[in-house]
Amino acid sequence: MENLKKNLKVSEIKIQYLPDFKLSERPIITKSSDAYKLLLSQWDTGIMQFLEEFKIILLNNANHVLGIVNIAMGGKDAVMVDMRVIFSIALTASASKIILAHNHPSGKLIPSSADRLVTNKALEAGKVLDIEVCDHIILTPHSYLSMKDNGDL
Repeated sequence: MENLKKNLKVSEIKIQYLPDFKLSERPIITKSSDAYKLLLSQWDTGIMQFLEEFKIILLNNANHVLGIVNIAMGGKDAVMVDMRVIFSIALTASASKIILAHNHPSGKLIPSSADRLVTNKALEAGKVLDIEVCDHIILTPHSYLSMKDNGDL
């Protein structure tokens, strides 16, 4: 038995979230335009016109921003999004809420069927994990669409 224990190789898993700022120094998201301004300040607008990217904003119960996370980068017309990645990050950061966000290189601010599918999957996963999906923002360098404000959420 002792010999068997020596031959088993198991990696240690470390889960960390190390905030750099005091809670009072973090922005608060109260409306979709707040989220858009924050996202735009953190997005490479040059790439935004050529490649689709997906990010999330992590929030606490009081809508203080815990962080923005790059989830995936895709091609010109699509980006693959894995709910396991989104919610494992949200759980690691002890987020109570998230805002989904991605850009449309085409400049069109119309949710696609894939956008709606991702949003619905996130809403369902969030219900199971008790993490509220507050919005899904589609953005371009010049404007945005809030799926919540648009009645799609």
